[in-house]
Amino acid sequence: MSVSPTLVLQAPHLDSARVTELAILAGSEPVAPVDGIARLAAANPARRELVLERASRLGVDANYVDSGRRFADFGLIVSDMDSTLITIECIDEIADMQGLKPQVAAITARSMRGELDFSQSLRERVALLAGLPEAALARVYEERLQLMAGARELLAACREHGVKFMLVSGGFTYFTERLKAELGLDYTYANQLEIVDGKLTGRVVGNIVDAEAKRRLLIEKRSELGLAPEQVIAMGDGANDLLMLAEAGVGVATHAKPVVKAQAQYSLNVCGLDGIRKLFL
Repeated sequence: MSVSPTLVLQAPHLDSARVTELAILAGSEPVAPVDGIARLAAANPARRELVLERASRLGVDANYVDSGRRFADFGLIVSDMDSTLITIECIDEIADMQGLKPQVAAITARSMRGELDFSQSLRERVALLAGLPEAALARVYEERLQLMAGARELLAACREHGVKFMLVSGGFTYFTERLKAELGLDYTYANQLEIVDGKLTGRVVGNIVDAEAKRRLLIEKRSELGLAPEQVIAMGDGANDLLMLAEAGVGVATHAKPVVKAQAQYSLNVCGLDGIRKLFL
């Protein structure tokens, strides 16, 4: 006999009125929300699309989760960096040092929506940075880079339950390596900017970490750790994360572009990254 999934509702200030409305729509018994979360048992998956659409309008993150899944059952989280673990797109902020943020940000946005080839668009954007002093990267890290809400709480949960955390970015090693040291991340992979005589050359060293590379790195680390696909969580926001999300047992679109929300198994739009931990018991 099949088991109905649990409908997990989350919002920063979740109230009983919204929970009750969504419970009735989902065919579940309402429960009182606790600390911004409500778990509705016996949710009817046939009403999934109706519930998700209404929840979005109500400002609630709604996800149908396999009953009984525990966060401690996972062994690895694979995360994108820009606009996922951190709030900014690093390349856009670097470009701002050159007075080119609008031009570069427009290319970034199109790439993240899946309208441009990622590798080609990255090379085009990096080329615009030629001549910029390396010190500009330090300014971006120190003055503009901020962690996404809930990131520290998610990382603390990973340490508590022995879940490894891997950062796989189409951004740059300058930032991933510093985040690894600051946050105690287990693994990081990203693109390397070429720097000569203290200035960016406008080129990337080696192969581009694109969508296929992210997928491959997830598979390699999963195999290395001896994990099954269902023991891996992947999270991201852009089109170049889709292959990675599909390869994981749990793929989470975090504050993502529409193309990613449409394809991801789970989605967080209003909650912080700690919402991933709270999806599971």
